[in-house]
This record gives sequence, structure tokens and C-alpha cells, in this order.
Amino acid sequence: MTSNSNTDTTPIQIFDTTLRDGEQSPGAAMTHEEKLEIATLLDEMGVDVIEAGFPISSPGDFKAVQEISRIVKRASVCALSRAGFKDIDRAGEALKGAFRPRVHTFISTSPVHMKHKLNMGENAVLEAVGASVTRARNFTSEVEWSAEDATRTVPDFLCRCVDVAIQSGATVINVPDTVGYSTPQEFFDIITMLRNRVPNADKVIFSTHCHNDLGLAVANSLAGVLAGARQVECAINGIGERAGNAALEEVVMALKVRKDIMPFTTNVNTTLLNRASKMVSNHTGMPVQYNKAIVGKNAFSHESGIHQDGMLKNVETYEIMRPEDVGVHATSLMLGKLSGRHAFKDKLESMGYVLENEAFEDAFKRFKDLADKKKHVFDDDIIALVDDEIMRGRDTITIKAMRVEAGTGIVPVCSMTLDVEGKVKSVTTSGDGPVDAIFMAIREAFPHTATLQLFQISAVTEGTDAQASVSVRLEENGRTVTGKASDTDTMVAAAYAYVNALNKLLVKREKLAPEALTVAR
Repeated sequence: MTSNSNTDTTPIQIFDTTLRDGEQSPGAAMTHEEKLEIATLLDEMGVDVIEAGFPISSPGDFKAVQEISRIVKRASVCALSRAGFKDIDRAGEALKGAFRPRVHTFISTSPVHMKHKLNMGENAVLEAVGASVTRARNFTSEVEWSAEDATRTVPDFLCRCVDVAIQSGATVINVPDTVGYSTPQEFFDIITMLRNRVPNADKVIFSTHCHNDLGLAVANSLAGVLAGARQVECAINGIGERAGNAALEEVVMALKVRKDIMPFTTNVNTTLLNRASKMVSNHTGMPVQYNKAIVGKNAFSHESGIHQDGMLKNVETYEIMRPEDVGVHATSLMLGKLSGRHAFKDKLESMGYVLENEAFEDAFKRFKDLADKKKHVFDDDIIALVDDEIMRGRDTITIKAMRVEAGTGIVPVCSMTLDVEGKVKSVTTSGDGPVDAIFMAIREAFPHTATLQLFQISAVTEGTDAQASVSVRLEENGRTVTGKASDTDTMVAAAYAYVNALNKLLVKREKLAPEALTVAR
């Protein structure tokens, strides 16, 4: 594979779909406020396009797209729609306040999708492509069209669909590897084919949207860029349907680090990547694996003596990028119970947190309480307590008080008081163990039908006084959510994690399933 461009500074647009495709990850529902916070940071980072949601899918998604359209100052705000006119009109309505609105409409083009999903023939699909793009042009001049399952589409038919989309006014042509089936060479060849065979292909931007089912999403995206694609669709931490999307941070840093073979640039401020990763992880309840490229905890850690010796002599022996380039601070300042507000605030800001007034005081109080319990307060401790405080401040259900009695020879008992939108209820329950007693108490105080799918405990830092990080996954009627909380008391962390999951479930209950596809003509 070689690049089709001889330009040394060819710009690549970064299209972020964290708030749309990313939220489709099982258990990744976000509140309205969390979506706005992420959108604001993405705009600050320099992301070119923010896919804010799927307006027809639910009132919540419509409201999120509407509000994000109002607050985003630089990026294009994009709304997804199927080929039906009702979908497109709803997307256009949600985007009315956007500085740069974009309607993103799609329809399946592969034989398996057309037969089993759409029950439509080639001519009907071609007609829908033209009609949908034309309809979208009524709302904005910036229209993106996608061929769902493009990499399993017959090449000749894919070319015909793209030709119709361009003739109808599409400005961006997206080529999704919807099920993560393609390989880099195949994807390179598809983009090359479309650019060479479709009339007026030079008048539009080609985009990649690659899924990670075979672990090739980033590689395929970069292959598309080398073939002439000038937009990459991706998500923070690579979240998304099934195995996820191409990870934004990996795509951006690959282009930055390997300019020797990929002479391209992006507008992304890479020093904000780590902050964005942590924010998305916190808001979705999806932890970042330690060995995750760019933003994983171990991405800039060296334990081997050989590696450490090399790093002491020259950092380039084992690091191909500086941690500061992605917003990771190589040094760790140990804070303790004698640290004051100034030191704590400076530490927070160095890690990308800016807390004002009451939020800062709440975080500082939790820090002092933690410092009294532990010998050393590490960076990860601070991240955990601040993120936990932020999450709890938005909860519909909150824990006012809890007491657990457990030990040998006695039945574990939990006494708990919950506040549900101002209504306080106290209960006392027993269980097979202290955690079971806690969860039974929550169920009695706030009755629900969700079932427990996962209960996981891990240590945030080292030592016997380490904070416990607890993840709880709940499932209700096909909806899955993950709650997370941290505390030096594992039982307290378990209670908060379960309640956090319930709060996310309440948000997800409001979402409605998209209506069946109807193509209006």
C-alpha cells in the first residue's frame, strides 16, 4: 500500500462518534449532562465532526443533539438518520441551532442486508439513496451518506450507490466496515476503486468507519487514509457496537508519530487525549484496559530492569512518543493528609480537572478523608475520588446512610437509607453475605426487576489501604448498564456501584427503540 497523495501536510478530518456509536456499547448509556460535557471537550480538542446522536431513536437523543448543536462553537455537529424521510426530518430539526450542521443518512447495500434486513432489491435501494440525500439537502449543504456493510457489498453496486449519492448532493461518502470483516489491503483497494471508478469522486470527501471485530479497525482506517480517504470516523477508547470502533487516540497518534510514511495532519490537540479517555471511561462505566495503546495505565510504564536501564540512558530506547504529548504526566506527586488546597488544586489541574467552588470543596473534603485512611494518595486515588464525586452529584438515587454487620457465626445484615428524588426510605435486610445483604437492601428500598450480570472488585492502587474499585453490571429487558464506584471500604464501594448502575438504568429506560425502517418517496 502506498499513499495516493504527494502533499506533505494533507489534513485529515477526525469524525468522533463516541456519543452515537460509542453509546451503543452494552451498558454505556450516558446522562444528558455527561453527553454535553464530552461534546464540549471534543470541541476543545479540535475534533472536526461530532456525531451527537440518532434523533429519531428517542426524545433523549433528540434533546442531546439539539443542545449540543447550541453549545459547540467550532466543530460540525452531525445527526444520524436512516433513509426514511421521517428520520431525516427529525435529524434536521434537531440540528437547527448548529453552527455547522451535518445530516448523516445511511442504508444497507450488501446482499445479506438487503435481503434479510431491508427486503429490498437493488433498484429500490438506489432510489432510496437518491431520495434520502436529496431530502437531507433541504436542511443543510453538509450531507454525509453511508453504505452500511460496504465491505461486503458487490463492488459494481457499491459504485452505483456512491454515484447516485454524489449526484444527489452528498458531500461526504462514508465507507463503513460495519461488521469488522475487512483487512487493510482489502479496505485500501475499496477506497481506491471508488475514487477511480465513480464519476466526480474528486468532488467529495471519502470517510472510513471501521469496526474492531477482528482487531483491525485502526489498521483499516489508516489503510483508507493512505488510499485517499480524508475523514476517519472513530470513538474515544474505541468504544462502540460489539468489539467497538477505531480508537480515536490511536488513529490520531499513529498519524502524528508516523509522518515518515503517512504525511498527514489532524486538528486534534493530543495533550487532551488522556483527559478525554478518562472522562468517557467514567461516564460510561467502561474501564480502560491497562495495556490499551496511548491511554492505558501501562502505556508509559516500564517494569523490566533492562527497559528501566534503557529509559534512564535515553527515553527513546523504549518510548516512541512522549507521555506529555497525550496528556500523561510522567512523574507522580504523592499527596497526603498534610497537603493543602493549593497543592490539591494544582494536582487536579495537572491531571486535566478544573473544578469550581462547591465541586472543588467537595472533592477536597473527600481527598482529606481518604488521606486520613491511607499512607499515600496516588494519582489514581485522586482520579477515582473526583470522578466518583462527579458521578454521584448527578444521581437520581442517592445513599444517605448505610451500616453492615457481618462476621463468623452471624447472618449478615444491612441497614440502608436511600433518597429517591427527595423521598427518603430506610430498610434493614439480611443476605447470604455482606454484599448480598447490601444489594437486597437496595432492592427493597427501590424495587426493580433488573438482574445482576457482573460484580467485580479491583484495587485502584497498591497496599492494604488501597481503594477498592467495584463494577456492577445490571440487565433489564435487554438493556445493560454498568455502574462503578471506588472507596477504601469495599462494601461502601459495592453499594455506590450498584446505585450508580440503577441511575444509568433509569436514563436508559427513557430511550425508545427506533421505529421500523420506512422509505418515503
